[in-house]
Amino acid sequence: MVLYGTLMNALLIVIGTLVGLLLHRIPDSIKNTTMQAIGLIVIVIGIKMAIQVDNTILILLSLFLGAICGTAIQLENKMNALGHRIEKKWSKSNKKSITEAFITSSLIYVVGAMSIIGALNSGLSNDHEILITKGFLDGFMSLVLTTTLGYGVIFSIIPVILYQGSIALFAEGIHNFINSSILDSFTNEMTALGGVLILAIGTNILGLTKIKIGDFLPAIPVFILLFFLQLNVF
Repeated sequence: MVLYGTLMNALLIVIGTLVGLLLHRIPDSIKNTTMQAIGLIVIVIGIKMAIQVDNTILILLSLFLGAICGTAIQLENKMNALGHRIEKKWSKSNKKSITEAFITSSLIYVVGAMSIIGALNSGLSNDHEILITKGFLDGFMSLVLTTTLGYGVIFSIIPVILYQGSIALFAEGIHNFINSSILDSFTNEMTALGGVLILAIGTNILGLTKIKIGDFLPAIPVFILLFFLQLNVF
């Protein structure tokens, strides 16, 4: 089921929110340990995906050109600025509101590389590991956010399902336009590219690096372009 990963992601957000309603404060030590555990798992998944690479040069060019594009337009800074503007718009007062909780949590869960790469993986290869792992991360964040912002966090599952589900269904639809051998190669290389970005997310979670993942997101469309260009050239 192509939407399995997305639905599991949403379910874990719901569970995290419900647990958060029962708790009032989480010790910092538990927060840190939980985030470290998630960070380690994300790194393992990233390495597992990245080693599937067959065409290292293609992945390198995609990351290189994508990073240049992303940095030139300051994509991550703009994504963060957009999030801050939307959050500020709905948080003019100190009063906790359903809208504030919904907007804040939705931005956290939807804006990021794991959403895109995970949904692509679900659609292309029916592999939901990334989205389920993201679900545990989102679920923990839901728990924390609910203790401060209230039950409005639970409504963030709506944009999560719509956004990730749309990408997954689009990726699945590619099967109708590409023959199986080319699709297998495309899926392997896309998975490897995603693995590199997922690995970077894991090291960021652990605080080992401060990589601007958003600036690397253009590597995905660049990869798609280069992949199909090479088929005609070579």
